[in-house]
Amino acid sequence: MTLARPHHRGRTIAGLGLSAVLVTWAAAPATWAAAPAATAGPLAGPAAASAGLDREALRRGLDAIHEAGMYGTYSAVRDAGADWSGAAGVADVRTKRPVHPRMLHRVGSITKTFTAVALLQQVERGRIELDAPVTRYLPELIPGERGQKITVRMLLNHTSGIGDYISGAFPSFQQGSTASLDDNRFRDFSPGELVRFGLEAPSTGEPGQNWSYSNTNYIIAGLLLEKVTGAAAEPYITRHVIRKAGLRDTSFPRTPLIPGPHSKAYESFYGYIDPPRDYSVYDMSWAGTAGAVVSTMDDLNRFYRALLGGRLLGSAQLAQMQTTVPVTDGQGNVLMNYGLGLYAQDLPCGRFWGHDGGVFGMGTFSLSSPDGRRQLSLGMNLMKYQRIDENGVLQPHAIDFALGDHMLQALCGSAAPLAKGERPLTPFPTQQVLVKR
Repeated sequence: MTLARPHHRGRTIAGLGLSAVLVTWAAAPATWAAAPAATAGPLAGPAAASAGLDREALRRGLDAIHEAGMYGTYSAVRDAGADWSGAAGVADVRTKRPVHPRMLHRVGSITKTFTAVALLQQVERGRIELDAPVTRYLPELIPGERGQKITVRMLLNHTSGIGDYISGAFPSFQQGSTASLDDNRFRDFSPGELVRFGLEAPSTGEPGQNWSYSNTNYIIAGLLLEKVTGAAAEPYITRHVIRKAGLRDTSFPRTPLIPGPHSKAYESFYGYIDPPRDYSVYDMSWAGTAGAVVSTMDDLNRFYRALLGGRLLGSAQLAQMQTTVPVTDGQGNVLMNYGLGLYAQDLPCGRFWGHDGGVFGMGTFSLSSPDGRRQLSLGMNLMKYQRIDENGVLQPHAIDFALGDHMLQALCGSAAPLAKGERPLTPFPTQQVLVKR
């Protein structure tokens, strides 16, 4: 996304991802090591600590996130057979209606894991080859030599070089205005239209050259799924992934409404929308197979447990899904290792697999230990609450540190306070923010 502050002419804030959110998280101790660049198999990486659930500490952690300024947040934590869920804050800032743990939530790019699973099921059936060019299946979609070079794997691990469609779908962002957010509230985008925006965007590199997050990749993945199955992508994913995983509260909504009890979705856009505006009613055709799923935190834990436990894919395809490329920040720090719609993050207590997601007004992340025994899924209802300084640098917010403490408590069993200069952890690593002049 691109946006310019009215009082700082020439400055634009460009971000890739469904919501262009960047959050600096609570730091892990500076001594922990970076992850290997690539892994294979469901048990790769160190085993996560299993220190039991400190329910009171988890409750205090959610309260701290709300007290730091988050309107409302909810999380579900699991340690083997023990489960905890909690919520803090409000679902509606006007009525003060409280949030509760089982609220439905737009989970954004976590949708990519669902889409990738459906495609890898087709790989298992011999209908798709991961290293075949996309043009084998969609000959007219990506013209010329470019289409011959881009493989199915490159779509799924974001090394295709295809740009994101966000700037094309929300053109006002390039003129320093958030007007497109309101203009598109009930607009019905077709997948072909989104792909055209992405192909017209500047390339992020030669196919296979480098990692660059692009929602266009997963809209194309949805079209590929339709081609080889002969069925519409979203109903197909619902039948063969969502239902197979036993998820009761997960769906692709058919209307702009979230189909059940939910929070409002407040978007601040780094202070450009003041006060933050509710975007919980929104036509999600702009996200489609890249980010339109609605779920609950409990369902997300169940989904990743089913995936990592081999109930959705065989071992060979799960190993492909967990074969990763490193993703680094501007200083060379490894933010994550991205596989096929799934990424690994390394914490002081081990490696965790999952994904994050952001749409306008709602953010989510879900992480699981390799064996699925230790899990955390968290949702929040205020996005891009941070501010940007005069040098174009995103400033950490107290919410970020509280989120990090809760994450470490949930996954590692210890919420150590942050020390200045400790290595940061990014909870939404798929969201990249660049500042240009």
